[in-house]
Formats: sequence, structure tokens, C-alpha cells
Amino acid sequence: MDAQVNFGAAKITVVGNTTVEALEKAGAFDNLKLRDEKAQKVEREPFWKQKENIKVYISALLLIVSWLLGEQLGEGHIVPTIGYAASILIGGYSLFIKGFKNLSRFKFDMNTLMTIAIIGAALIGEWGEGATVVILFAISEALERYSMDKARQSIESLMDIAPKEALIRRGNQELMISVDDIQVGDIMIVKPGQKLAMDGIVVKGTSTLNQAAITGESVPVTKTIDDEVFAGTLNEEGLLEVKVTKLVEDTTLSKIIHLVEEAQAERAPSQAFVDKFAKYYTPAIVVLAFLIAIVPPLFGGDWSEWIYQGLSVLVVGCPCALVVSTPVSVVTAIGNAARNGVLIKGGIHLEEAGALKVIAFDKTGTLTKGVPAVTEIVTFGGNENELLTITAALEKGSQHPLASAIMKKAEANGLNYNEVSVEDFQSITGKGIKAKVKDEMYYVGSPSMFEEILPNGIDKTISEQISTLQTQGKTVMILGTVNALLCLIAVADQVRKTSKEVIQKLHQLGIEKTVMLTGDNQRTAEAIGKEVGVSDIKADLLPEDKLNYIKQLREKYHSVAMVGDGVNDAPALAASTVGVAMGGAGTDTALETADIALMSDDLSKLPFTMKLSRKALRTIKQNITFSLVVKAIALLLVVPGWLTLWIAIFADMGATLLVTLNSLRLLKVKE
Repeated sequence: MDAQVNFGAAKITVVGNTTVEALEKAGAFDNLKLRDEKAQKVEREPFWKQKENIKVYISALLLIVSWLLGEQLGEGHIVPTIGYAASILIGGYSLFIKGFKNLSRFKFDMNTLMTIAIIGAALIGEWGEGATVVILFAISEALERYSMDKARQSIESLMDIAPKEALIRRGNQELMISVDDIQVGDIMIVKPGQKLAMDGIVVKGTSTLNQAAITGESVPVTKTIDDEVFAGTLNEEGLLEVKVTKLVEDTTLSKIIHLVEEAQAERAPSQAFVDKFAKYYTPAIVVLAFLIAIVPPLFGGDWSEWIYQGLSVLVVGCPCALVVSTPVSVVTAIGNAARNGVLIKGGIHLEEAGALKVIAFDKTGTLTKGVPAVTEIVTFGGNENELLTITAALEKGSQHPLASAIMKKAEANGLNYNEVSVEDFQSITGKGIKAKVKDEMYYVGSPSMFEEILPNGIDKTISEQISTLQTQGKTVMILGTVNALLCLIAVADQVRKTSKEVIQKLHQLGIEKTVMLTGDNQRTAEAIGKEVGVSDIKADLLPEDKLNYIKQLREKYHSVAMVGDGVNDAPALAASTVGVAMGGAGTDTALETADIALMSDDLSKLPFTMKLSRKALRTIKQNITFSLVVKAIALLLVVPGWLTLWIAIFADMGATLLVTLNSLRLLKVKE
């Protein structure tokens, strides 16, 4: 039997025959609990109430009380010592179990390192120091658990996008059926305002679908007979009958979920330097201390003097400064980032952001606002405000997002379009609308509609004007009658004011390449890409294409960030070295899948994040180097026999203090 655990997705895949009880027994050491994927969601305890975190609170409280008692009764007094010991046991209980288990297998990792460090500190009477190290380690473990919880919730929120059941017609019967029981070939009926539960092909009806959840397109797409539709998209206006083409586990949305899970499983954090170093460092220090205490007395040395030297080596070797060097820098930098509206989900993401070479951006809602707005109105002989009032009055009856852009423009110009009397309103599916105002029939719609209804089609000079606007990435709507065009209204998703400046700053900071990825067409993409100044543009991409492109970039440049806001960005966010989500407008999924979230929905925080993470990476390297150099110098004092317990404690605690103060400088990094 073979079992694979994906902690990021909270999934276990088992090949062979077994029971839930047997699996839970085998995973008891890691506290594994199992439930069926399709079973009801289990309500999780709030993070601050979780059992492991309550132990951290108790341990921290005991440490503070013991320190206060030590100040009054004297450090060596039995009462504070018992308090420190209790703090060590409560906070470090699970750590010690892992540490001893690893020791028995001669596996030296962070847990082993910490166990030896804490027991070493206690043996030499440094109980307070041991307890402090336990607390620091427990806090970093809690932060890691928190980010894993968030990763799991992200996948669960993805699963909730598509409905769990759908209205299916079989023969003459219409039934609500669970998605698990829907077969390929079933006819699914989708009413206006409903989300699609399955992928399929339209067999009857025409409607506009908001596909933002899947493709990231800002403007809903018209779908009619023989067009492909996706689970999780929203049907906006017409009744559709859809022939199901895929089972629930094969839908585009399921694929996105699967890609996110895979990307999270692939990206186990690279083993930290301290972990690798500890594998050799910890046993070497233990052996060295043992040899110093034993060998010289065998050749006539003074036992008490050399045991004292051996214990001093153990204290110097106690890797407190080394262990603290990274977490303090990380916590400080993350705290500073949070104050400035940037959520960084863990130390590994902070370090990786510091080493970035390439940043890829989603277009819609990231580099642009994601909301269409009127950019130009070109009139052919009439009064602009009058024509805009008529257009807005007609569009009031439409469900199209471009309609809201026209109505907003009319409101901004102070036009009272609500008082215009509109009669015989009719939607011309996929093309536009028509209605009567003051007994005159007006049409609003796409250029292709007017090519059909005008006796001689659209005039060549006007066609050229329309093409020019479209080349600039704008959608053109026309107001006219059966005899003439009255005005053109250009609508576009507008670039955020900060986008261009942010791209410039990133290039100045040393980012080698900035790329824009979008599901939009090449023309719109090029217009916006040139405006913001990215070095590369990739258009017409589905979520899978974005993911594959990010993988290619990682192969070439190793460190790649993805900045996005939609569900369609989730696989690419998970596959990049660092996923950055736009906070305010970003979907929950993008936020949860990402490693860094810009909470104010403002790209201008990105250069600050890069600057901070680079400084943090430098600080961590300085801290590790400094703590190792101090230890090396102190250990050399053993040769002439000058190493005393005081020098050892000073070297260890002094290094720890200086490393901490150096890390606190990260609070000063400003935008």
C-alpha cells in the first residue's frame, strides 16, 4: 500500500486497501485526522483558540512571571527555576518528542537542534534562556500552521464557486440533480442570474456570460448555439440550455483546483540553510564539548576545569543566535509590511521576494481598474449631451456592463436620462438594443449590427475611426437610426494611475523583466502593455496557459513573481516562486493562494515590498555570518584554556542580542 500526503491541500491519496482507522493510527505522530472529501465541511476552531496556540500563551505567561520572580528572589532561586522549567515543558513538549525521535535515528534537523540547545541551556543553569528559545520557536511554528490553514481554505473556497446541483432535463422531466450524478450528454437548464454547474455546449438560447471567474475577462461574453461554456460562470440575461460535455471532476474549474493543489504540493519550502547546517553543526558541537570534557583529564588535566570548559563550549555552541537570526528578521519585516498594508504570509515568501528577477502581472483588475469606463464620444452633427442622454436612457433597460459605463458617464455629466420616455424596448441578442424615443426608433450596439441595418453599411471614414479606437484597446458602441449614425462611444478598462510608475520603479530596483499576462485579445493587450511600459506582453491566455508560461519563466530565471487578482490567476499564483494578490478587489481565492497580498488594492506597495524583502534577505545573511564568526572566535579560546562560562554566555547572549537589534532595523524601511 502506498499513501501520499499533500499538506497544502489537506489531501491524502491512498493506493491499495485500508481503513480510515488504520490511516489515522499510522499518522498519529503528525496528528492526522481524516474525513471524506465530499462530506460536510468541519467547522475549524478559530486560529487563536487552537490547542497548540493555547500552549504557547501559557508558556509565555510562565516565562514572564518567572523572570519577574527571578528579579526579586535572585536568578538561581528554586521558584523561578521551576517556573522556567514548566514554561520549557509546556511550550516545547511536542518539539522534544520530535527532537528525541530524530536523535534516536541520528537525524539532525531544526527540532533536534532546538532540543539539544534547550536541554544544554538548562543543564548549565540558563533556564530563562532555554525558555525564551522555546517561545520563539513555538511562535514561528504557529505562524507556519496559520499559513497552511489559509492554503487549505483557499482550495475549499474555490470548490464553492460552482453550484453543487443543477436543473437537468431527462426525457420530459426536469429534475434538480447533484453534480456528481450528472452524465455527459445531459441537458442542463440555466436561468438568468444563475451560475453554471458544469462545462458544456449551448444547444438552445443566447445570453451574455460573465466569465471573470475562469478567464479573467473584464467584459461579459455573448454565448449562443454551439458555443462552449464553463462551470462557475454567471449567466446574466437569457435562458440557456446546455449539453453537458464533461463530468464534474473534469470541468475547467476542477482543473484549476487541481492545478492549485499540485502547485502547492510541488512547492515544499526549500530546506532552510540553518536546517542543513545544523545537520553537521549540532553533532559536531556535542562531540567537541564531550571530547573537551573527557580527553584532557585522561592525560592528567583537572577534571573540574575541563568539564567546565566542555560545558562552556556547549553554551557557546548553543545555536540561539543562529536560530533567532532568521525568525526575528522575518517577524520584524512582516510586521513593518503589515503596518504599510502588505500581508506577507511567512518567512520563506519574504526571503524569496528578496531574490526575484522577473515579475508577471495579470492585466484586468491588476494593471487596470477592471471596470469599463467611457473614454471618448464622437458625434456626427448632433449635440453630444442630447445623444448621450438618449443612449443612457436606452441602456437603462440593458444588463450589459458596458451599459453601466454609459449611464455613469451620463450621471457624471449631470444628465437626467431617467426622465426620457422609452417605448418598445427590445434586446437584439449578441448585437445591441433598440427602442423608441419621441416616436423615433434608435439603435445602440456594435459596429457589425450597423453594417447590417444601414442601407449602404458604415461610411469608410467612420470605419477607419472605429478601427483606430479599437487598436487603442477600446470597445466601440454606436448610437444611430436605420438611416444614419449619430455618435460613437468608446469604452475601455482604464489603466490604474500607479501602474506605469510602479513598472518603472521595479526596473530601477533591478527587476530584469516585467511581463503582462491576459485572457484579453492581442490588440487590447498591446495597447495597455505599451502604456504601462512592461517589457513583455502575452495575450489570449487561459489559466492553464498562464500556469505553463510561469513554469517556463521559472526554468529560465528561477525566481518569478506573479501578481494577480482573480480565480483564473490562482494556479499561476501558486506555481510562481512568489504569488502576489491584489487585496481589495482580489477574489478570496487569489488572496488565499498568494504568498503576499497588497491589502489596499494598490500596486504602489509592490516596490516597497521588494525593497523590504531585499533588505530582510541581506539582514538574515549578516546575522547568520555574524553569529557563526562570534562562535568560531569563542571556540578558539578553548585552545589556550581561556574560555570561561562568562565569556561563553556573553558570546552567546551578546550575539543573540546584536542579531536581534540588527533585525529590528527592518522597522525603519519606508516606502
